[in-house]
Amino acid sequence: MGYRFANVDGRAALIHRDHYYDVATISNGSLPSDPMDALRHAAELSTLSSTLTERKAAGLVADVVLGPPVPRPQKSFGIGLNYADHAAEGSMQVSVNPLVFTKFPSCLVGPTADVELRSDFCDYEGELVVVIGSGGKDIPVDDAWHHVAGVTVGQDISDRAVQFAANPPHFDLGKSFDTFGPIGPMLVSTDAIVDFGALRVVTSVNGEERQNDTVANLIFDVPTLIAYLSQITTLVTGDLIFTGTPAGVGAAQGKFLADGDVIVTTIDEIGSICNSCVRVSDHHSPGDRRIT
Repeated sequence: MGYRFANVDGRAALIHRDHYYDVATISNGSLPSDPMDALRHAAELSTLSSTLTERKAAGLVADVVLGPPVPRPQKSFGIGLNYADHAAEGSMQVSVNPLVFTKFPSCLVGPTADVELRSDFCDYEGELVVVIGSGGKDIPVDDAWHHVAGVTVGQDISDRAVQFAANPPHFDLGKSFDTFGPIGPMLVSTDAIVDFGALRVVTSVNGEERQNDTVANLIFDVPTLIAYLSQITTLVTGDLIFTGTPAGVGAAQGKFLADGDVIVTTIDEIGSICNSCVRVSDHHSPGDRRIT
């Protein structure tokens, strides 16, 4: 059956249709209220989720503001150029190994949070985000799915001016500004996904569809990414992997984000995130005399 897991006012919650259920309350305190701690109890969450129709809901999802389902991961990875069409639109060569960068966990925000722009060259990148469940080191490809707690929707917002301010590019800095990592609306456990490869990532800006592709077209699939990363660093519960974005990014079309733009990213079986763009300041490079 699986479960749908959310962050409601900093507390772990389970979702059933339009309602949410506070995990600590309906478990009579046997499960923790902190979302990061609750994610360590996947089996118990699944069991509890199967009883939700017998329990009293805490409220309607529509009446609360959801936070990032994984608010404080130890590590947050991004995978670049993981769709062939996206690599082609940027005239970039696909690597023989995954192109990995870090998105600082401090960039993470909830599914309806504002995205704060600091230049005229900010871009959207709709992505499937994988959440590690049971961690591990040197995880075999064939066992990798057993280490996944679930998946969620993400936006890998990118300031292209900062990303390409140096050679080689600053992938990590350009993609880690505060608010540059909206995720949500919930984490959906892998056993609740009918067909993982059929999950479709769709991104629109102001109602105009910009990206549309399925996870089946990832160059490096999820098990490969987990096995590769775990050879280098021990993965722990809650670690995130932004798996890569399809073709259709703004830089390839000259359609960068601007104040007032609304980005909607949807993945079948998971849900949608909707983020409004707000221009808050200007980012200045070290060569700019305005820096103090």
